[in-house]
Amino acid sequence: MDYNPTSRNKVKRIPKRGHYDQKTIFEVLDAGFLCHVGFSIEGQPFVIPTAYGRDGDTIYLHGASTSRMLKHLETGAPACVTVTHLDGLVLARSVFNHSMNYRSAVLFGNCVKLEGEEKMHALEVVSEQILKGRWDESRLPNAKELKATSVLKFVIEEASAKIRTGDPGDEKEDYKLPIWAGVVPIVPTYHAPIPDPVLNEGIETPESVKGLFE
Repeated sequence: MDYNPTSRNKVKRIPKRGHYDQKTIFEVLDAGFLCHVGFSIEGQPFVIPTAYGRDGDTIYLHGASTSRMLKHLETGAPACVTVTHLDGLVLARSVFNHSMNYRSAVLFGNCVKLEGEEKMHALEVVSEQILKGRWDESRLPNAKELKATSVLKFVIEEASAKIRTGDPGDEKEDYKLPIWAGVVPIVPTYHAPIPDPVLNEGIETPESVKGLFE
């Protein structure tokens, strides 16, 4: 399935980098768990970073039930969700042609507040997106914790991805300059886990954490 370009989701700056197929967009979303949610209240725009989980064409968001963002979005107000991965610094010979290699996705839609089994399912999806397997290793939320937590379902109505890869693009005459050019890759890295100082003796590193290093 493709998300047809519209006035909302069409990539206008360097359109050849735009992608509208679900496969590419979902790959960008599945590569991370941190998004930025954009919305407007009485003419004042806000952009809030938050964790997310994807299940099909649905994005799940969660937070405190007192969250201004969630309380506003549960009314059905329009929202824009963005995800970006920075893959490298692209260093050209000229300052003007410096760039970055990246993968990004921009999603448009509205939110619905969840309750009951669907709410618990959404929380599991978010947990598993952050660290696969951790949900089954942990104590699940109790009634008090669930009441203090709001969970929203954001169905993707329109979307696009924008991706840049490759080498610098310099002006023809600049290739003769004695200036280094190239790409400095950026790769997120997990470091060795640090146990809680009050962790009970004999508890080993869980499989979910070990999986980060396999």
